[in-house]
Amino acid sequence: MGVPPARPADRALARPRRRLPAAVGALAALLAVGAGVLVDLATPAPRPADAPREQFSAERAYQNVKVIAARPHVAGSVSNDQVREHVVGVLRGLGLETEVQDTVAPEAGQLSGAAGGATLARVRNVVARLPGTDSAGRVFLVAHYDSVQSGPGGNDDAAGTASILEVARALTAGPRPRNDVVFVLTDAEEACLCGASGFAASHPLARDGGVVLNLEARGSTGPVIMFETSRNNAKLVDVFGRAAPHPVGTSFAVEIYRALPNDTDFTAFLGHDFVGLNSAYIDGGAVYHTPLDVPAAMDRGSLQMHGDNALGLAREFGRTDLTKLGSSHDATYFPVPGGLVRYPGWLTLPLALAALVTVGLLGWLLVRRGRATAGRLTAGVGLALVPIVVAPLGAWLLWTAITAVRPGYAELLDPYRPVWYRLAVVALAAAVLFTWYALTRRRVGPAALAFGGLAWLALFGVLLVADMPGGAYLTSLPALAGALAGLAALATRLDGPWPVVAVALAGAVAVVVLLPTVVLLFPALGMAMGGVAALFAVLLGLAALPVVDLLHPQAGGQRGLAALRARRLGTLPTAAAGLAAVVLAGVGLAVDRFDAAHPVPTHLMYALDADTGKAQWLSREDDPQPWTDGYVSGTVDVSNKFPGLGDGELRAGPAPRANLPAPKVEVLSDTETANGNRRIRVRVVPQRPVRLLSLHLNGDALGSAGLLAATVAGQPVDLDGVRASGFIFHAPPSEGVEFDLTFDASGNELRLRAMDASDGLAGIPGFRPRPPDVGIVGSHSSEMLAVAQTYPL
Repeated sequence: MGVPPARPADRALARPRRRLPAAVGALAALLAVGAGVLVDLATPAPRPADAPREQFSAERAYQNVKVIAARPHVAGSVSNDQVREHVVGVLRGLGLETEVQDTVAPEAGQLSGAAGGATLARVRNVVARLPGTDSAGRVFLVAHYDSVQSGPGGNDDAAGTASILEVARALTAGPRPRNDVVFVLTDAEEACLCGASGFAASHPLARDGGVVLNLEARGSTGPVIMFETSRNNAKLVDVFGRAAPHPVGTSFAVEIYRALPNDTDFTAFLGHDFVGLNSAYIDGGAVYHTPLDVPAAMDRGSLQMHGDNALGLAREFGRTDLTKLGSSHDATYFPVPGGLVRYPGWLTLPLALAALVTVGLLGWLLVRRGRATAGRLTAGVGLALVPIVVAPLGAWLLWTAITAVRPGYAELLDPYRPVWYRLAVVALAAAVLFTWYALTRRRVGPAALAFGGLAWLALFGVLLVADMPGGAYLTSLPALAGALAGLAALATRLDGPWPVVAVALAGAVAVVVLLPTVVLLFPALGMAMGGVAALFAVLLGLAALPVVDLLHPQAGGQRGLAALRARRLGTLPTAAAGLAAVVLAGVGLAVDRFDAAHPVPTHLMYALDADTGKAQWLSREDDPQPWTDGYVSGTVDVSNKFPGLGDGELRAGPAPRANLPAPKVEVLSDTETANGNRRIRVRVVPQRPVRLLSLHLNGDALGSAGLLAATVAGQPVDLDGVRASGFIFHAPPSEGVEFDLTFDASGNELRLRAMDASDGLAGIPGFRPRPPDVGIVGSHSSEMLAVAQTYPL
């Protein structure tokens, strides 16, 4: 049974007599609020080199960036030694107690599956201490000074390292803090987080824990976001809100990051007695881990923001009684122009329920006042789900079409110039919302549709409390504000100014709460997941639906040509948004072309099996670029012959054999223990300069091989939960790495597969240099050169 045509009374929450001025005023107010939000997310102007000594200067820090990121400096390399010497020299030049922690450490976090084995590294962390005057704990400023093998790490993490050096200079230029401040520049973060793991687990200064401020970068520009905290973070967040000059961070980001399989050095500290905050700038992700991550690519405003926040927090935690930072709950928090809103996490459920109840009260009053019927409210709720589903799907289809035209985007975290595509997704979400509203408004009624949108926002708030409480504010607060605005509108004259004011204020709340999330989700997740940003853009539109209604002619009351003219006018927002989406996507394709400065990313490795003398080109590209196609054709599973490269199939093709020696396995001892087990000590010695070596057993999981205990380079390995078939060791010394392995009685027939890997394919027979517009993908295995051999025992 169809819904009857809307009556004049069944129209809207606001029906001003002068509709056009009201629409312009409300829209202008929301645009002004949105502009304020965007300005607040912008990076500050970088301070010059002659800024006051007690302040952070991006220009002074940038001079260290240029030294640190002069060339790739992977852990264990000569270039990394040079970077470490520079860092040590700067810290000692400030008069700080500085040492190099040289140790073997295991991995931290969730990286072992990707690495193909239980992972360790020889690490050399730089540790400096600024003693406090009356220390009640320690504050640790942490960044990693190593880079990936495929790029110099101008942003990741020369930005963090240089920021800490400049913060150390500023702190030593002023009064000493109450608490000790420890500067930790870690090694081998890119490989396995092993530097941070080794410091947190075994360094004397880490024994009693403390507050960690970790500085990272996963791009080249954008605001610095405090995206991760330790558990029960309420007091930490309060310090962040009042001490960081640019407090950009959301509890929703913390919830998202906790759910993702991603790690930084911060992960290693959380596994011990530490609390703290993790911050990074993440926009400009196309250069991440690539040769393009050079100092010149850095936005010095982002560097300034990193340093301002780190210095402000170091000073505040430096004078705080760190023993009183304990809390029993997480905080909910989000940025607003001029500061950071924060409230106890236990308020999320009451606020979500209050929003749900208030929306329900609004629905009851809409029916009681004759603005809607129960049937129309039900229809409004059901129909409001349409844009919530269609907009993300449309964004995914749009990006699928764009990547079909430009397949090289598949290997990029984000396009080189993503702004046009992001705007296209927002315009598409607006087009979906406006189309849906134009098609349903006359039949269901503006008030019922507004109620439907608020109902979904309130419901999402309750669901988020159950699963991601730190993100519940995103929908609970707009729903509560919208429902209160609706109640205020119902309490005043429908055709007066106050309903417009009320709905505009509610829309402003939605803009303040949701717009930062839309903006930050694009670089955080990349265009491939632009549908998530489209979802929140639609939720913002639903929260501001009464303002959207003002852009349409008054509902009801028209007949004949007047009604037709009103419907045509109502299609203008839809047509404008749809046209904008198409134009913006087209501009993105026209502007963001691959060229020498923005090359298409490609992935290639070389692997030589010394047992057979056969070599292969390998690639992780799912749909190889034309340049890569010249090397690979079919697929191959390398998990047996090259287990150190991980599991799964890779693209492969035959390659000429290079004159490369395999690592040697020297048996140091092979004895029977007192209880009948077999203990083997071997040393794996690389025969060329390499950045990693691996030792795998029989191609089986460690437990299946009967392995009972293992010590690698003097470091006991915890075998619990290790499913991989061997060990990976990063930054091995030239004299090799000793493995002490104990097997049960079944370990009589053993085959050890030794592999080592270096970087750079230029000297390999058959390798052709890339054309200028073909680049290297950001990957820990790009340009890897692996050699493996089997040794039966």
